[in-house]
Amino acid sequence: MLRRLLAASILSISLTGCSMWGGSDEVEPNPLVDFSAERQVVVKWSSQVGDGPGEVFNQMTPALLDNSVFAASGDGVVAAFDQNTGNRLWRVELDQELIGGVGAGSGKVVVSTMAGELICLDAGTGAKLWVAQLSSEVVSDAQFNSQLVVAQQVNGRIVALNADTGEQVWSYESSMPRLTLRGTSSPLVALDVTLAGLDNGKFVALDNQSGGVLWEQSISLAEGRSELERMTDVDGRPLLFENVIYIPSYQGKVVAINPFNAQTLWSKDISSYHSLAAGFGNIYISEANDHIQALDTRTAASVWSQSQLENRQITSPVVAGNALAVADKQGYLHFMSQIDGHFIARFKLGSGVTGDMKVIDNTIYALTDSGRLYALTLN
Repeated sequence: MLRRLLAASILSISLTGCSMWGGSDEVEPNPLVDFSAERQVVVKWSSQVGDGPGEVFNQMTPALLDNSVFAASGDGVVAAFDQNTGNRLWRVELDQELIGGVGAGSGKVVVSTMAGELICLDAGTGAKLWVAQLSSEVVSDAQFNSQLVVAQQVNGRIVALNADTGEQVWSYESSMPRLTLRGTSSPLVALDVTLAGLDNGKFVALDNQSGGVLWEQSISLAEGRSELERMTDVDGRPLLFENVIYIPSYQGKVVAINPFNAQTLWSKDISSYHSLAAGFGNIYISEANDHIQALDTRTAASVWSQSQLENRQITSPVVAGNALAVADKQGYLHFMSQIDGHFIARFKLGSGVTGDMKVIDNTIYALTDSGRLYALTLN
């Protein structure tokens, strides 16, 4: 995944693989391993959504709402499709460069622009409802509850807007480290509280009435001598599973927290900038080195580890039925058993995948870097 470093000066560095492939001294991806396929991948439908995420490979994650799937592209195209048939319901061309994934809720969808705007559209028609100018860009998908849309900005600020009008309800500002991964986590937004991971390695619970801090936890602490060694970042989406929050961090830990009293249940030294998935009593993690780890949700014991996708720039994992899936930068979709991590199927998409995939009713929705949206199942 391409990650641009944000610092006091402009840096031409990628920590997680934007320059890993090609060139005499660069790391090559692990070759594809041979295995006997146990399942068959079926493409239910696919459709083109603009030209893709753009040159900087923004995470144009699709969204699911009310039997529709919504997707956007860097050139300003936003489209809605029937989840089951792939029939296009509407398509709009915004005269803006888009940089973040689609957020959806309360009959609305929101997209973010390079100019730091949030644009809200009617989920049924694509009609523009409101535009809100923010203080910086939003590169992760905004999140809804019944009253608010909450967006996490690259300058460390979290802002809650009235979902009907786009007017600001509250904002929270965190301290930004000098060096951080390009990108932010998407917050978890419940009725009363917003939960968010921050670029400074902390995790906060914010009151949805005022934006005040209910509690705060340090997920990873800066260690090492250099700026790069000391960089910590909560960049993957936290996971709420069976009343426990699981939080990944880069160059830090995966931490399990009781959200009701902020008690840390366990922590494990694993570096990840990806979102998490859960199933079969495990949480699944795409590590920074592209290994996949399954941890027991109660004890953090390692259930299995899959290392054969190393350096393939894999996505966050998703669960579909009894399978676990990740996509990679070369456009392969890999399916593994949730029980022991062995490969059970593989499928070649038209191009690589950068943003998170989404799953509903065991159908995976993946938007490729060339702008093609796929709906796939495993038979």
